[in-house]
Amino acid sequence: QVQLVESGGGLVQAGGSLRLSCAASGSIFSINAMGWYRQVPGKQREMVAGIESDGRTSYGDSVKGRFTISRDNAKNMVSLQMNNLKPEDTAVYYCNGRYRSPGYTRDYWGKGTLVTVSS
Repeated sequence: QVQLVESGGGLVQAGGSLRLSCAASGSIFSINAMGWYRQVPGKQREMVAGIESDGRTSYGDSVKGRFTISRDNAKNMVSLQMNNLKPEDTAVYYCNGRYRSPGYTRDYWGKGTLVTVSS
């Protein structure tokens, strides 16, 4: 099993910044990739940013150029630096750890941290 614990959410004004962190523990050797997703009530969870074990990153279109994901393998942590925040970034942000093998994928999730951006 893998446990993921997020921290760093809160309330910020539009144009401000926040940094989210996710600490991983347990069978972390089983994780190939980590990332951040977000969800607002009534909508599907959407991918915000992802990072592979080799450092390759990917971003959702709405956050490109504003958010940066990073990974500290030694500390088993992944972070999301969010700049120039907009009210539409308001959501619960979830840390994700993903194990992939041929024909099989398993996702692990944190409990989420709320980010609120006021206008």
